[in-house]
This record gives sequence, C-alpha cells and structure tokens, in this order.
Amino acid sequence: MWPQPDDPAVVQRMRHAHRQARTALGVTPEENIHEAWGWRGRTLSQPVAALDGPAWLRVACAPTGQIVATFWDGSLAAERSIPNSIPRPRLQAWHDWNDENWEYRAELYDRVPCHPIAASPSLETMPDLPSLWWTALHTALDDIATVPTRRVTIEQAFLNRAMPRFLGASIDTTAPSWSTAHGDLHWANLCGPTLNMFDWEGWGLAPTGYDVAMLHSYSLLVPALAACIRTEFADVLDTAAGRHAELVVITELLHSTTRGDNLHLADALRHRASEIMSRARAQIRCGD
Repeated sequence: MWPQPDDPAVVQRMRHAHRQARTALGVTPEENIHEAWGWRGRTLSQPVAALDGPAWLRVACAPTGQIVATFWDGSLAAERSIPNSIPRPRLQAWHDWNDENWEYRAELYDRVPCHPIAASPSLETMPDLPSLWWTALHTALDDIATVPTRRVTIEQAFLNRAMPRFLGASIDTTAPSWSTAHGDLHWANLCGPTLNMFDWEGWGLAPTGYDVAMLHSYSLLVPALAACIRTEFADVLDTAAGRHAELVVITELLHSTTRGDNLHLADALRHRASEIMSRARAQIRCGD
C-alpha cells in the first residue's frame, strides 16, 4: 500500500472510477470506507459487499495506449495458471472500460480474513510470525517456481543496462537460471499470521531466487529479520543463483530511487551489494 496521492485531481478521478466499478459489478461500499492506494495512485482498492458476502474491489488505471500487458493482465493470468494450493484471494469478476484519457480495469476478489503484515513494502520492526507461516511460504514459493509460463517479470535487457550502472561495469548480468516468481514479494503483499499472498499483476519468469531476494532486500532495515530470512532460505540465498538474484533485486530497487522511491533503503542496499560482491571476489581468489 502507498500513501494517498498528493494530486487531488488523481484522488477525485480514481474515486469516481471506483464508484463506476461498484455500479458495473453490482457491489456496495462498506460504511467505514478503508482506501488502499497503489503506487502514485495507479490503483485504488476498498472493501465492498457483494451479493454472496464480503469482497475486495481493486481498480487499476493506465493512460490510454500505454497499457503494459504483462502487468495489466497479470491477475487474470494468475487466476488461470497459479495452482489452487497457493493461498491468495480468488478473483471473482472483472470489468474493463475507458474514457478519453484513461483505461480502467476493476477486479473483484474474495476478501480474506487477515491483513497485510505491513502498510508499505519494507519493515522497520520485527514481525511476530509463527513457524507455520514460514513453512507455508516455503511451500508456496516452491509451487510457484514450477508453474510453466511465457510471462516475464524482469527483462534481461534491463539487467544488461542497469546492473553495470548501479553495481559496477564488471558485473555479470547473466542469471544462472530462471524460474517462475510472484514478482512483487514484499511485506505489504503478505499477510499473517496465516499466509496469504496479494497482488499478482507482475508474476512471471525471473532469476531463480528473485522472490526471496526481494523479501530480504525489503527487510534490510531490521537486521534480525534479514538474518532470519537468510537462515530460513539458506538453500536459496547461499547459492550462485540466489546471490545473483539478490544483486538483480538490489539493482531494481536502486533504479527505483532515481524516481524518488525506496530512498530509505538505498544505503542498506548498497552495503548488501558490496558484501555479496566482496564475498564473490574472495571466493574467486581462493579458487585461484
């Protein structure tokens, strides 16, 4: 979740779009309206009442002619392709429409009886999560990794450009392997103490270990939590693929700082990248 946009025109437009979506899908707002905003007002979600019970209505927008199909259709593709074993709100219905300047998509989901672990992607305190939660996350990520798809979460061409820019010219940009990922695994997209996984718009192929690397990067401000993730997922992060995935995610998040996002993580990300690359150089020297 993100703060409400500063631009009142964006707020007004998206609230109007949400009202249009409620009418089209035959749902009503709850009395105590809770708004969940997406990045820079690109999405607006609220709890609603549907004919068969509580639901969650998400409205996304994109400028006319600028839809990125991978992300626009990600939730619909996830509903078709992601196994039922993966705990997530299920998509009930959707509705598309447009005006002169904007394309809109409304997605109506089951409402799950839990809340996101955090209101933003990163954490600043240690969450209280039971061992069963971590076990469930292991299982879910293993199951996601085996889903066949042609969708791509992050492009190799981007890595070829961005990794040398943010990590240094000598960096190897080629991932040892690729597998299917959730694509946006952070603390605002996970709930507890029972696991549910939100926001499937960006799922697809990514360097193996990408999801764990992202969760770890968003945990760096809480050293105990970052250490917990490294222990829980040592089988992923303590491999060549996992270390490369960390550098991929760090590159992606450092790139986002050029747009003013994730600035509070920048120093920790650079420090972690330095650790990984220094360890790799030391291993090469030992090998020689």
